[in-house]
Amino acid sequence: MPSLRIHHRTIYRYARPVGFTQHRLMVRPRDSHDLRVNDATLSVMPAPAATRWAHDVFGNSICLLDWSPDTRAETLEIVSELDLTHYPAGSTLPGTTLDPFAEILPFSYEADETLDVARFRDRHQPDPQRMVDAWARRFLSHEGETHTLAMLEAMTKAIQAEFTYEARTAEGTNPPTVTLETGRGTCRDFALLMMEAVRSLGLAARFVTGYLYGGGTTVQGGGATHAWCSIYLPGAGWVEYDPTNGLVAGDNLIRVGETRTPEQAVPIGGGFVGDPSDPIGLEVDVTVELTDPPAPEPAEPEPAATTEPQPG
Repeated sequence: MPSLRIHHRTIYRYARPVGFTQHRLMVRPRDSHDLRVNDATLSVMPAPAATRWAHDVFGNSICLLDWSPDTRAETLEIVSELDLTHYPAGSTLPGTTLDPFAEILPFSYEADETLDVARFRDRHQPDPQRMVDAWARRFLSHEGETHTLAMLEAMTKAIQAEFTYEARTAEGTNPPTVTLETGRGTCRDFALLMMEAVRSLGLAARFVTGYLYGGGTTVQGGGATHAWCSIYLPGAGWVEYDPTNGLVAGDNLIRVGETRTPEQAVPIGGGFVGDPSDPIGLEVDVTVELTDPPAPEPAEPEPAATTEPQPG
């Protein structure tokens, strides 16, 4: 159970003092059984007139910043600091919890989940030549059954092995067809490619933004926010896959937000009031420090019942 400190610093620089429109931040994770937020601080200069926290449509923690109309500055600095404890599930978890009917592709989600995962199963990117479909079918067995977990792991590792990772500061995510044509991309490009590929096979997929730590391995995508995807597998739930680094089930990954599309998962977004030529620089620095793991907590007593009563 690694204990980590994350320092995320973003600085916007302008040629002359400018004003600021509302900024939307997705920098604070949610507490869960596999991730505990021990402390979280946010500092902003110039200080906003109002800071408001909310949950978006997916339940992610969102911070909204508003400045007074007369605020002007040549720099905007946003610093998020997190103290976390991570309880990674490990790549063996999906294999031990996957429902038997989902072990072989294709399978159908159960009726009570079909509506909930419907939009996550839909294709979101144009693919007129069916390039993504053809690429995804590479991983289906043509001589027998296709085992779900083996197929997903093979796809994850194929992207890592066959595509060239390159950092890109420009906003936006390349369509999967462009990633296939060029054979290169960023972590968010690779995440979207895998999402659209598994969606073509009938699986539900989400985009994940967060942070990456080394944990003694060589990883790509550190030093900034990172992106990967999660896939809904009955019994195992939403299982995380990082095609940039070939990681499965959340090892070395600290998720901050999960969305249907990459555009909904921007860590920091906002605008300024000034001339289009005013922006002169953007600096983003992310450091993830592994600290001593905390002492194990006492085991909680077993619950008396296995099913929680419904509210009301």
